[in-house]
Amino acid sequence: MAGIGSRRLGWMRGLAVVAAASAPPWTAHDTRLILCAAAAVALVVLLVVRARLHAFPALMIGSLLMGLAAGEAPNAVATSFENGVGGVLGNVGVVLALGTMLGRLLADSGGADRIAETLVSHSGRRLAPWAMALIAMIIGIPLFFEIGVVLLIPVIFTVARRLEAEYGDGGGAAGVHNTYLLVGLPALAGLSVLHGLVPPHPGPLIAIAAVKASLGTTLLYGLIVAIPTVAISGPLFALVAARWAQARPPVRLVEQMTRETRVENPPGFAVTLGTVLLPVALMLVRTVADLQLRSGDPVRKWCDFIGEPIVALLIAVLVALYTFGVARGVDRRSLGTLLGDSLAPAASILLIIGSGGGFKQVLIDSGIGGALATAAQHTSLSVLLLAWLVAVLIRLATGSATVATVTAAGIIAPVVAASPTTNRALVALAIGTGSLFLSHVNDAGFWLINQYFGMSVRDTFTTWSAMETLISVVGMGCVLALSTVV
Repeated sequence: MAGIGSRRLGWMRGLAVVAAASAPPWTAHDTRLILCAAAAVALVVLLVVRARLHAFPALMIGSLLMGLAAGEAPNAVATSFENGVGGVLGNVGVVLALGTMLGRLLADSGGADRIAETLVSHSGRRLAPWAMALIAMIIGIPLFFEIGVVLLIPVIFTVARRLEAEYGDGGGAAGVHNTYLLVGLPALAGLSVLHGLVPPHPGPLIAIAAVKASLGTTLLYGLIVAIPTVAISGPLFALVAARWAQARPPVRLVEQMTRETRVENPPGFAVTLGTVLLPVALMLVRTVADLQLRSGDPVRKWCDFIGEPIVALLIAVLVALYTFGVARGVDRRSLGTLLGDSLAPAASILLIIGSGGGFKQVLIDSGIGGALATAAQHTSLSVLLLAWLVAVLIRLATGSATVATVTAAGIIAPVVAASPTTNRALVALAIGTGSLFLSHVNDAGFWLINQYFGMSVRDTFTTWSAMETLISVVGMGCVLALSTVV
């Protein structure tokens, strides 16, 4: 029993225990490495925000200059960056491509509309925000955040208009505009939380691989953390935020997206839900098999295979080709064209993810990651809080949740390796929650929400940015609470 208790309190001891036992001394070289890392992050921010350079070349420039300043040989710096890009895209690139295909099939088949229609029809004005949060969490499982936003905006606008038509404006013009926030913020919260915490999204997978956490355990804990986080940061926060901000989506955009369009023979609700949840179910099967079956068991080997994220998503795409395509009478040529077209929007995202991986690898190979680990070992912060804080700082600096996750995971990995009592799945979730903190002007998502909802910069800060901060803080609170019982 004492052993179990010590493991449960491991996160509280965290780095203080490691520091007392084996923390290496801090040197001037470590200080120089930390300054190099800070300068590189500042340079990336300046290039993106001031010079309006795309994040992909900006991260490349920052990575290469940081490696050179840290004392790496020029050819070694380039190799580090290339290895980092390849390491991330080798797995996450496949996941993103398959998730994009599944999302496009879901959208074009009318499956997303079917889910929205079914849930909203069973909720009134009071329950509509909760229904939208649930819709986003379901649809958001296979989708990258930006793709999910584009997919859900027509649903948000349609639901807002239907609510106004059925229940009135809630008291004046402000009520009309705020209805968009009342149903929009919960949907955005559901998408954001799933994107940051739950596999098979790229960020969580990167963190899991870096800290060597269990995929199934992280998925299970991620869902446990996601539910209260979405509830508090989505529907409950929307009730308050809708009172102090105004959303005025462009009239032409609303008219275009709420135009009645009928998809011929859309899939049923149960079929749509089953197809979207299939990859998550397969990954959970893998977790159950790992817990219940002995190592080397043939059944466990097959469960591990089908529960691998790329295999689970591939199976889901193949099933979706039938449920969202063939079963509806769509010919194979059209389905092939649809899958090809779906990959084009993911190209920029893939490049940014890859360059973030390169940035992380240069951090590690130059020794900066080790220096940060040494600094951490001389603090009294727990590993979980440190992981969250590092991700928060990188998120604030770069504006990208995925880059924050990739970089923070690389920095925290050696710290986790030096703290064997730490729950690695919770470390991955702590990084994920930190990566969502305070979206602001250097985040493309900030401007995406700003333009779609027709808000001022101030109102975007008091709604979207405030919601992201709340997600990060509440999510981290749930991670800490969970760490006391697992």
